[in-house]
Amino acid sequence: MAHIDYFFSTLSPYAYLAGTRMEEVAAKHGATVTYKPLDLVTLFGRTGGVPPKERHPSRQELRAQELTRQSKKLGKPLNLKPAFWPTNAAPSAYAIISAQNAGGGDLGKLVHGFLRGVWAEDKDIAQDEVVRETLEAAGFDASLADSGLLTGAETYAANLEEAASRGVFGAPFYITDTDERFWGQDRIEDLDLHLAGKL
Repeated sequence: MAHIDYFFSTLSPYAYLAGTRMEEVAAKHGATVTYKPLDLVTLFGRTGGVPPKERHPSRQELRAQELTRQSKKLGKPLNLKPAFWPTNAAPSAYAIISAQNAGGGDLGKLVHGFLRGVWAEDKDIAQDEVVRETLEAAGFDASLADSGLLTGAETYAANLEEAASRGVFGAPFYITDTDERFWGQDRIEDLDLHLAGKL
């Protein structure tokens, strides 16, 4: 059975634009998925990247154009200047880690719920109430927001180290069990073709 390790940040606009297409591809091919939220800004620093606000103006301008084009292409509303971005991604990441460990809900829906909250709904995903609501909406117990915080923190840090050691440098980033790497929401089609044995 194929497997996908999914490295992402709950603050990434490109992970938001991915929607649940990766989950659909995984289901189509019977692949399992492990969600690995991480601190993307720290990863940038470790792998030669630069946070958006520190990039050259030409890069910032193209990023804004590209995000707008992709959101239109995908039919996903996107606010280029969210009310709560950047915010502390750790609470949402810990909730995803706890939910993955607990099971019983829809992880893809949970992840997308946090991302949609930032980029389309002007929610502060660092707030306990937002974390609880997002957990419940994805079929998980809201109390997961209060449990496994130490495990969440340890896993969050470990995900960063694993990402840096496995060649991850951005988000969303997908790695198969055969170490095929796919960076970006615009590479999900290639991931699909790879799992089908065509790439």
